[in-house]
Amino acid sequence: MKSERLTAEILNLSYTIESGQPLTFYGDYRNGSDQITYPVGGALVTARFAHMGDKVVIDARSSNGKSVKDEITSRFRLNDDIQTMYESISTDKKISAAIRQFRGMRVTKNEPWETSVCFIISQFNNLKRIRGIIKNMMERFGDPICSFDEETRYSFPSAEALSNARIEDIMRCGAGFRAKYIKSAAKYCTENLDLESISKLEYADLKEELMRIDGVGDKVADCIALMGYGKMEAFPVDVWVKRSMEKMYFKGKKKGVKDIHAYASGKWGEMAGFAQQYIFWYGRSNF
Repeated sequence: MKSERLTAEILNLSYTIESGQPLTFYGDYRNGSDQITYPVGGALVTARFAHMGDKVVIDARSSNGKSVKDEITSRFRLNDDIQTMYESISTDKKISAAIRQFRGMRVTKNEPWETSVCFIISQFNNLKRIRGIIKNMMERFGDPICSFDEETRYSFPSAEALSNARIEDIMRCGAGFRAKYIKSAAKYCTENLDLESISKLEYADLKEELMRIDGVGDKVADCIALMGYGKMEAFPVDVWVKRSMEKMYFKGKKKGVKDIHAYASGKWGEMAGFAQQYIFWYGRSNF
């Protein structure tokens, strides 16, 4: 299986994967390692990252032998001008400190259905349980791809497969109360909504469409818009972002989600989602 080589500037794999993005939930990655393995369609992609200062060399390959350059370039947004993006969000000392601490953290762009399921499962949950639930779902409802590290690897379950599944079987994967939302979302995305067809919608219209899915509220819709569709103006607000924003920008005063959205949009505009990821991980790590 021949590897393909790609290069990028200012990309830190550890910060990117450990910061709560879809590949965090279903990719095979160990904290602090330089390699990630994850399913794409009917293949398994393995990418190894060699960091040399601000430059990173990526050696990637696919289990089916097909080119993965486009996949890696899209997934890790290698065509982004990351330095210009940093300049656009470096509006004050607080976020500048977050950028210094987690320099190279990228916002990944993932398949919309996978992103939707990941963030529906993430609600009121922790990383270990999220990964366990998704692993169980892949083994039960995905298709076998190949053997890797003496273990059979599976594809991410399709909307159709989960639509046809019994809620009880989804619950057996550890999903609990989320099982009904997963099945409902799968049924809706199979029968009523083509997630690919809405990719060209403007952010506000896209978010409105996503919130028609049962179990997708404001925060999850923004996560899907940001990491599933690449809408960098989306600003997901969970408990950590809310707490961090209040501490960093509102002198500790409690603020509603609408107020935080308005502030972020006014301060960072089309790069608000990029700023959000740094605020989220900075807050989780320091507050």
